[in-house]
Amino acid sequence: MSSYLLGLECRGCGRVLPAEPTSICDECYSPVEPCYDYNALRGKLTREVLQSRPRDMWRYAELLPLRREPQARLPVGGTPLIEARNLGRALGHRALYIKNDSMNYPTLSFKDRVVSVALNAALEFGYDTLACSSTGNLANAVAAQAARAGIKAVVFVPADIEDAKLTASRIYGATVIRVQGNYDAVNRLCTQISQERRWAFVNVNFRPFYAEGSKTVGYEIAEQLGWKLPGAVVVPMAGGSLIGRIRKSFSELAYLGIVEDDAREVRICGAQASGCAPIARAVETGRAEITPERPDTIARSLVIGNPADGPFAARAIRESGGSAAHATDEELIEGIRLLASTEGIFAETAGGVTVAAFQKLMAQGAIDPDQPAVLVITGNGLKTAEAVANVGGEVFLIPPKLREFDRVYAGSASQAAQEQAAQELVA
Repeated sequence: MSSYLLGLECRGCGRVLPAEPTSICDECYSPVEPCYDYNALRGKLTREVLQSRPRDMWRYAELLPLRREPQARLPVGGTPLIEARNLGRALGHRALYIKNDSMNYPTLSFKDRVVSVALNAALEFGYDTLACSSTGNLANAVAAQAARAGIKAVVFVPADIEDAKLTASRIYGATVIRVQGNYDAVNRLCTQISQERRWAFVNVNFRPFYAEGSKTVGYEIAEQLGWKLPGAVVVPMAGGSLIGRIRKSFSELAYLGIVEDDAREVRICGAQASGCAPIARAVETGRAEITPERPDTIARSLVIGNPADGPFAARAIRESGGSAAHATDEELIEGIRLLASTEGIFAETAGGVTVAAFQKLMAQGAIDPDQPAVLVITGNGLKTAEAVANVGGEVFLIPPKLREFDRVYAGSASQAAQEQAAQELVA
């Protein structure tokens, strides 16, 4: 693999640092991110070249911050883009798509992408322990991929993490540290530990490498739309990295001539839970700064009250002409139910936030109902099943008698017909 990585560019002063494990500029203390020799890559990375490769995230390897061929090359990515006609009809949109990363390998969330890049960068630098601060999905991805690579994993999570996510991290053999406090407290502890131990914390000292894995979501969306960019994309926000990297991916594809559309015309829209919405509220009020919040929501995968990439996410939304919305716990639960009952996709709580926020953005006129729009679903509903334990179709218990089946089924069908008629009357 030919590497086109130039180094790590400071978002503040523009200085380019060596591509080494660090997350901030040592002069102005602003975040840094990988930069590439796009001019050298232009004309070499084409649609034809990309389409000749295996259908996973590694087909875009030249645009990822690695110096050599990945040592741990799992078939991550390549998740489906699904035309959501039923959901679109229910919400008044005529060209709606779902980017379904709830099917990602190996742990059923988009975090598998970012960990794949961070892990390979860590192996390049000779690290033998992979670590993270996490609200659950990232811990699962770190634990699973470290196991496959044969290195140690240590994951730090808030004490109230969902049982399913905690169990998954443990079964892969990781050392799991539950920390009293919210995610921001966990992250502060991990930052301190990263300064004392030679561990590859994927979202601390390896954050610039880790974050770039999110770009592959955007590359795949464009390719799956026939090398076209959508009119809008709606993305759940926690730390704020994913939404910014999707926008970056569109800009890269346009600059390299792989897509002909103007990346600046894609409306970048963000979704957060009302109980933790510092980025969305900054967008709503027009503030440049992010005011930290104390999380209070069941959407635990999004509970980052002081998001590291929050200012950059808010800027990406504003510059694109996009918008942001937030959803209450009740609204996100309804979003989960609606997505499942219309498209057969069971999303975790973050997915419910995305659907509910999209519904609000449609009502506000922030999204054109005739231009292709993509909702990014980042995690599988089996991870947060307890959130919707009392939602959905009715469950009956009957003896093995035909008349008993006829009795309950006839009653259920009659009730459903009445509810449908009532809904149509209200509509």
